[in-house]
Amino acid sequence: MSISTLGPKDRELLAILSENAREQTATIARKLGLSRTTVQAKIDRLERDGVIAGYGVKLSDAYESGMVKAHVLITIAPKTLARITTDLHAISAVRTLHSVSGSFDLIAVVEATSIAELDHLIDRIGAIDGVERTLSSIILSTRIRR
Repeated sequence: MSISTLGPKDRELLAILSENAREQTATIARKLGLSRTTVQAKIDRLERDGVIAGYGVKLSDAYESGMVKAHVLITIAPKTLARITTDLHAISAVRTLHSVSGSFDLIAVVEATSIAELDHLIDRIGAIDGVERTLSSIILSTRIRR
């Protein structure tokens, strides 16, 4: 199922579940103006079709505020993407990794408990064989999170 085949209620349902995956079906049904059984059927279909791949933990703002986060822009040597992706995947502090167009090849979003740990982490990424250059920007605050 592609995003273009999702109806407006499906997209609203996904937005509600993204905010709180533990929201009760009856509460979601009231928000959507649908019956509880219709909402449950939609959730079941979205799971079966692979639109909903799983559910996770949303960390509190208090916990998140204790972490130092940064975007690390990475330029890599030709034909090293698969290996570097594997190496970065092994670093748990790399929370997400995006392949991008432009003068950099990848953007990693990383998190650490201190500036010193972040500095070590960025050095570790830069030392991966095939990483030619990095440029880091520390995230000062998050203005929108969905």
